[in-house]
Amino acid sequence: MSYRVLMQKILLILVLTFGFWGILFAQILVDKGIYKANFSNAYHESNYVSYFLFKGGGQCSRANSHFINDDSRLQCATDEDYKGSHYDKGHLANAEDFAFDCEKDELTFRYYNCLPQTPNLNRGIWKKEETRIRKWSQTEKLYIICGGFFGNKKIGRIAVPTYCWKVVQSVATKKILFCGWFSNTEKANLEEISPAELEKRLKKTVVLLK
Repeated sequence: MSYRVLMQKILLILVLTFGFWGILFAQILVDKGIYKANFSNAYHESNYVSYFLFKGGGQCSRANSHFINDDSRLQCATDEDYKGSHYDKGHLANAEDFAFDCEKDELTFRYYNCLPQTPNLNRGIWKKEETRIRKWSQTEKLYIICGGFFGNKKIGRIAVPTYCWKVVQSVATKKILFCGWFSNTEKANLEEISPAELEKRLKKTVVLLK
């Protein structure tokens, strides 16, 4: 084999290898119109989801709604990953927030818009705060960003967040109305912290309105 051919093969291997890892670790933006998800193929989960909310709530039924993945770029979770795990598929952009429009409500049922949450978190304090925030949205437009902080725990092939977090900001005044750090544990708890402390714990910037 000539030196030139050998170098071409080595270069091809490097391109294929780094191309694969680039795809794996890239943060992929998914824009659904009503919310945006920042997805990681390394975790098979979204790092965070952001959306605006005004006068949330409605009467759409979610009895027949099921989580799916409709984006071929994403190595999302599947029903099989959750099967027997005892974790809920916890919405990030909350379904009931968009229940005034059934098509928008259905768009929240995407695997890139949920994280594995313990029942005590998803049906407890996470839901309690969703309800409180939806009440705030009746009188002012809100910007909401929420996501997970991941350790080493997995179910199937997907990462399970050690903590979940959420920030709520007034669009009009830019005031932070809520910044919460939720433990994703059997007996979940909530710690209200500052955005600066949140960024310190996440070790990254949280994109807020300026």
